[in-house]
Amino acid sequence: MTKILLLSDTHSYIDDDILKYVKQADEVWHAGDIGDLQVTDAIKALKPLRGVYGNIDNSEIRTEFPENNRFMCEGVDVWITHIGGYPNAYNMRVREAIKANPPKLFICGHSHILKVMPDKKLNLLHMNPGAVGKHGFHKMRTMLRFTIDSGKIDNLEVIEFDKRY
Repeated sequence: MTKILLLSDTHSYIDDDILKYVKQADEVWHAGDIGDLQVTDAIKALKPLRGVYGNIDNSEIRTEFPENNRFMCEGVDVWITHIGGYPNAYNMRVREAIKANPPKLFICGHSHILKVMPDKKLNLLHMNPGAVGKHGFHKMRTMLRFTIDSGKIDNLEVIEFDKRY
């Protein structure tokens, strides 16, 4: 079993409250808009990190992280990208690839809106953890945590922080 902490849209923000949850995870996954490598360096000092760059990320971040990160975790095919859209409305950049070879778990960020929903047509689970940084229009800072065990995604929890104002 692997305990995953999923976050996105940090926009250069990391604090002890976020790092407390990082310490409880086996792996941390970042769905882009990192903002500053100090964020990912702080996470990597504690736990293994998988991530992608987002649309606000500079060339230094884009050198360290890919646009798409597809990998297997405990028998689950995972695809993380920053701008991915939603079931029935995938971004044109990924639409054909996701239809041709759907993962079991598709993760994106960008919208700052926490959303977890099945795509019944492609038999996948879509996750967007919302935004945990303080920059953007969102009112509540959010992350997700869950487990993956023998091909099963389970124990999903929403982590909410104080309003970002």
